[in-house]
This record gives sequence, C-alpha cells and structure tokens, in this order.
Amino acid sequence: MVATKAVQRRSTCPINASLELLGDRWSLLILRDLIFAGLKTYKDFSSGEEGIATNILADRLASLERSGLITSERDPTDGRKLVYRLTAKGFDLAPALLELGRWAVKHETGVRRPDPLRLWEADREGFLGQLRKERLTAQPMATKAIGSRRKSRAAR
Repeated sequence: MVATKAVQRRSTCPINASLELLGDRWSLLILRDLIFAGLKTYKDFSSGEEGIATNILADRLASLERSGLITSERDPTDGRKLVYRLTAKGFDLAPALLELGRWAVKHETGVRRPDPLRLWEADREGFLGQLRKERLTAQPMATKAIGSRRKSRAAR
C-alpha cells in the first residue's frame, strides 16, 4: 500500500477541503472542459473563450494532476504533446459543476443553459452514465476533442 502524505487543512469542513483543492475558477473551467467538451490537450485548453494565461494553465494542470483529478501522458502520435484525462475522482465533480451551472442560469443575467445542463435536468443518471462511459472508459489516447472545437464551445 502506498502511503499518502497527510494534507494540512484549515478546518475539517468538507466545503473548505473542496475549496482548498479547487478554489479558483481556472481549475473548475479546466475540469468543465475535460468533462463536458472532451478537451484533452494544452492547446485545447489555451484556446478557450475565457482566455487563460499560459502560466496559469500550466500551474492548474499540474495542480489538478497532483490532486489526482486528472492524469497526463505523452501523445503516442506526437511525443511533444501531453494528453490529459479525467480520473474517477475528477469525473465525480460533474454533478457539482452542473449544479453550479443551474444556479447561475437561475440567478445571473446573460447566462445561457448549455446542452449538458439540459441533458442533466432531463435524465440525471442516464446523462452521467453516458458521460462516464465516454470520458472514463479506457480508450486509445486521442489528441482531438470529441466533435469540432466550435461544437465543443456550443456544448458549454
């Protein structure tokens, strides 16, 4: 059994623990893109509409990997690229992200209801089951996101 380093937390509150791990928007947006848009490469993430700075993107990807939410490995077709994938721990944040989206649609102006949120609201278990198969099933590493980039943005 591998020993894990004990994490020092400010409190035992589970919300605090979650925020210590994910407490900035960039980490959540990277997870959103992995979960719902199927993005996988540094270039995919850096091309997002939110405009993350490259140094912040590199830092957040490393942090998410250290936290066990994502993994990375060299792209077999281009060893210069890393391909990022969700872990089960990372995927388990999907319902929380969807609920954050529901909250924003209800309370904030200028926010649209994206397709994943519509699917979640129509059939939570079915949607998550299908998404889990697509994102977590062992498959050859691919460098392209599912669908076109334009389609990926529309899915948000």
